[in-house]
Amino acid sequence: LPKISNFFTELSQNKAYYDLYKSIETQSLRSDQAKALENEILDFKLSGVALEGAERDRCKDLIAKLSELNSAFSDAVLDGTMAWTKNIKTKEELKGIPESALELFKQNAQQRDQENYLLTLEFPSYLPLMLYCDDRELRKEVCIARQTIASEIGPNAGKFDNSQRMEDIMTARQELAKLLGFENASELSLKKKMAKNTSEVLKFLNDLVDRSIETAQKEVQELIAFAKEKDGLTELKAWDLMYYKEKLKERDYQISDEELKPYFPIEKVTEGMFKIVSDLFDLEISKVQNTNSWHKDVQFYEIKRQGQQVARFFLDPFARQHKQGGAWMDSCKSRKQLQGEDFQTPVAYLICNFTPPIGDKPSLLTHDEVTTLFHEFGHGLHHMLSTIDEPNVSGISGVAWDAVELPSQFLENWCWQRETIPLISSHYESGEPLPESLLDKLLKAKNFQSASMMLRQLEFSLFDFRLHIEYGTEQFESIKKLIQEVREKTAVIPTNPENRFQNSFSHIFAGGYDAGYYSYKWAEVLSADAFSKFEEEGIMNKATGQCFLDELLSQGGSKDAADLFEAFRGRPPKIDALLKHSGIA
Repeated sequence: LPKISNFFTELSQNKAYYDLYKSIETQSLRSDQAKALENEILDFKLSGVALEGAERDRCKDLIAKLSELNSAFSDAVLDGTMAWTKNIKTKEELKGIPESALELFKQNAQQRDQENYLLTLEFPSYLPLMLYCDDRELRKEVCIARQTIASEIGPNAGKFDNSQRMEDIMTARQELAKLLGFENASELSLKKKMAKNTSEVLKFLNDLVDRSIETAQKEVQELIAFAKEKDGLTELKAWDLMYYKEKLKERDYQISDEELKPYFPIEKVTEGMFKIVSDLFDLEISKVQNTNSWHKDVQFYEIKRQGQQVARFFLDPFARQHKQGGAWMDSCKSRKQLQGEDFQTPVAYLICNFTPPIGDKPSLLTHDEVTTLFHEFGHGLHHMLSTIDEPNVSGISGVAWDAVELPSQFLENWCWQRETIPLISSHYESGEPLPESLLDKLLKAKNFQSASMMLRQLEFSLFDFRLHIEYGTEQFESIKKLIQEVREKTAVIPTNPENRFQNSFSHIFAGGYDAGYYSYKWAEVLSADAFSKFEEEGIMNKATGQCFLDELLSQGGSKDAADLFEAFRGRPPKIDALLKHSGIA
């Protein structure tokens, strides 16, 4: 890693290359080439090409150091996640947990040559325990184990601790920003984003907090009253929230994830998702047999348009030992012009961590996992359906970070439409469609506790953005104090003192979202407003789908994101659609 980092740093600081880029006559270039050139010149500047002597060497050292620190942070999170397990001897100790999760716990044990039921901190194991386990003390133990991953406290206290790495990362980022002529790391980050300045981002986030807080407070009061009425609880803790939310949802909507899961086998969901995007964008998607890959669960597909191959992708859907948690899409190859009329076929990776098949039973998804699959496929389509031949702005390359979530969040909308849910659902045993009564309940429950979820994302966004503005300044006290301060504004239930979420916040300390986590909400405004055009013209309207493909999806990073959005929508974005879709407006 240090060698790779050093190579690209030297390349990005090479003045001879920089001068060659600057000497190119833009009049002779296509628009996508001109945008790629503009991006390259900016990258040179942000890599310190203009620095001399000791400052240049220091910049190079900081970039290399950050590369190593980011990797070490991510490794510590993965190691900390894998290091904790708990063997449960009897089914009675896991009262309330559905049979499907118990089967997974058994499989966890068998895979590690153990007996009984094995709990882990991987999400397919963690989620059902927090949602359904009646044993409050067990929920507390597992919750704190997950909250304290890679920290100085908890069951593996100090063993994988990221506390000093966070300090080292932030110190290096702030020093690098100042070396490059910026006030702070957030200012540096915004040079390649849609948002114009730090004030605009902070105003955007605080405005969403103000619009959401009242509704969220009502949601929490309802939850507290329910827990008191049901079990006599006078105070809700972190390990109670998911459990009582699920019970309240069952009471108010007579629906649960466990009731829905049999209707969302991954094969049906995948098949229906391909059908939806094929109809919208005139595609043919098929599995490629006998392909080499890194694991037996990985599948390989090709996408054709009018009989011509346009892209291929890997899908790695299931959680397993030593696999990085979460879900993401990344580029294997970008579209680019080859000799003659040929082009390099774009290839994408789509990675998820769903519960794997257990015995003869297929992988059954929660509806949240269905939306995750659609989300990552939206990223994939953005990359794969590009018609731009310049690789540096083709697909996801060169897209402003606060706009890159637009296609992914946009595609999630088809998981919530009465017209399309039948395409992605049928009972895994009988093949029966999702009953109308369950469909009604699912749609009614769409915005259950949505303001609280909005505030949680805003908590992460404000903490990230303010940290990259304030770290190292006179008013800054500590990372822990800052996140507490943000929570005072955004958390409607006090956070327990053991919470060390920041120590495993890989998005901002290892995943490229530093001073950019706000992008999820920023892009959600764009995606909700873009989808509102389909609501006006028909959610399966082929002409609207073609317009979205032509004006936005296929253009990659070849033009400014704001211009692409306006070309599709006919106007700048409005926040109204997001608030309406979230049930907050």
